[in-house]
Amino acid sequence: MRFIVEKISSLRINWNSRVLTEDDFYRLCKRFRITVQEMPLSVSGFYYCMKKRHFIAVDSKLDRQEKLFVMFHEFAHFLMHTPDAGVTANFHGIGKKTRKECEADAFAACAMVPKTWIESRTEEEIMDEGIDPEILKQRLQIYSRFRV
Repeated sequence: MRFIVEKISSLRINWNSRVLTEDDFYRLCKRFRITVQEMPLSVSGFYYCMKKRHFIAVDSKLDRQEKLFVMFHEFAHFLMHTPDAGVTANFHGIGKKTRKECEADAFAACAMVPKTWIESRTEEEIMDEGIDPEILKQRLQIYSRFRV
């Protein structure tokens, strides 16, 4: 986990110290030349790389919070799991929970619920901000296990 945190810190976006927004997501995608496509999908979202070009697709039917989680989840695949060559795709919520999926979920949860919130607010106060209880549960587990 330490390596991942160091890699994310190099982005200089205050990940895990403030709430990241959809605007932050789009700025990161612009910075790294990732094409984002929002459209009706049968999955929540996916990241793919083809001919050294990067794409994130997000289901346009998702509510705001779920969409934000999926956006940062898919960005995490780009950041931490970018392939060396060839074509690859990572689909959110499809298949069993691999290490890569857990890492992408952790990135997204920390983007939405920063450590500063965990240390200064109650669970009820965090949920009052519109955070889904499942995301909060996952975030609390990350904090408990890694102190991130």
